[in-house]
Amino acid sequence: MTTVIAFIVIFGALVFFHELGHLVFAKRAGILCREFAIGFGPKVFSFKKNETIYTIRLLPIGGFVRMAGEDPEGVEIKPGYRVGLVLNNDDKVQKIILNNKDKFPNAIIMEVEYADMEHELFVKGFLEGDDEEVMKRYSILPNAVIVEDGVESQIAPYNRQFASKTLGQRTMAIFAGPMMNFVLAFFIFVLIALLQGIPSNEPMLGKLTEDGSALSSGLKEGDIVQSIDGVEISNWSDVVEVIRKNPEKELTFLINRDGDEQEISITPNAQKLEDGTTIGIIGVFSPVEKSPLKAITYGATETYFWTTEIFSALGKLITGQFSIDALSGPVGIYQSTDMVAQSGVYYLMRWAGMLSINLGIMNLLPIPALDGGRLLFFAVEAVRGKPIDRQKEGMIHFLGFALLMLLMLVVTWNDIQRFFL
Repeated sequence: MTTVIAFIVIFGALVFFHELGHLVFAKRAGILCREFAIGFGPKVFSFKKNETIYTIRLLPIGGFVRMAGEDPEGVEIKPGYRVGLVLNNDDKVQKIILNNKDKFPNAIIMEVEYADMEHELFVKGFLEGDDEEVMKRYSILPNAVIVEDGVESQIAPYNRQFASKTLGQRTMAIFAGPMMNFVLAFFIFVLIALLQGIPSNEPMLGKLTEDGSALSSGLKEGDIVQSIDGVEISNWSDVVEVIRKNPEKELTFLINRDGDEQEISITPNAQKLEDGTTIGIIGVFSPVEKSPLKAITYGATETYFWTTEIFSALGKLITGQFSIDALSGPVGIYQSTDMVAQSGVYYLMRWAGMLSINLGIMNLLPIPALDGGRLLFFAVEAVRGKPIDRQKEGMIHFLGFALLMLLMLVVTWNDIQRFFL
């Protein structure tokens, strides 16, 4: 149960902040965002706030922000349609009723001659029961809704659609998703540093384990190691090196404890590594320090480190040094989360930071259907001076999405074979 909760929290946080980036910058550009979703497939939970429906969907394989203009826009009101119009006090249309008009007794019925819901925002036609047969024209409010089968859908004037925005605004709305994953990772690492502390290279003992020889020999957390067997110690790396080289050999530590010098004898326990070598350990962690300023620096350096590590692994995958079997899908991530969760909350937080960076990098790859693919099309548009045909771009993204789903199935099957078969 702990692993399930950890997986849901981590997955939810990563997708939430990614999609939040898209949502915030799309709204800042004036784009109508119809839906903010975590997951795909059937809706599990939803609520509406202002113009946007916020949903949680069944399949935990990502999320999306549905922006106006990205999909075919709603229902087209064609000549000859009989619609109900609900007007406000200024005789402007606030609702267009397509069916079940009897549920709106205050609506006037119009046989539409022409309707423009993108640019000039008006509808004109003949009113039912009007003996004069005079064509009427009504202005449509920019936030008017179309009602079909009792479901309201807000219209999207062209200036609220994705395609109407500048290249810079569209680029930022797409780039903001991966960007937020790097920002999230940075704050996770900063939080780890503030709560756990930052490893220090001072020759000072950190926390001692219950089963280590350091505790049983009388060493204490905070002891400053001045020398070991008469050899001067200047940093923590020196302490580790001497201990590792002397398994099951008695060592004499000269320490400073609260201003008093003491000599303590200690015998490191032997530990055999996977490569067959044996090292000494005494059951003590490195010292840590807590500083808000250093925590920020630590967050930046850790984010940079894991970014370069993931790019390096990606390069090995492209050059064939890693096979596709090295990739993990949701099942593999769940299993890894289970193992990390057993090590403690700080390891789990670090794992979440690494996953967030990984998600950001993967989404920036120039692959159709991913954010990087979208950004590649914007780059081509910047060079050409005009956008690529939307139908052609949409087809490329559709094929890219289909291939990604196929890859997801292959990776998931590999995960199942690796962990369960």
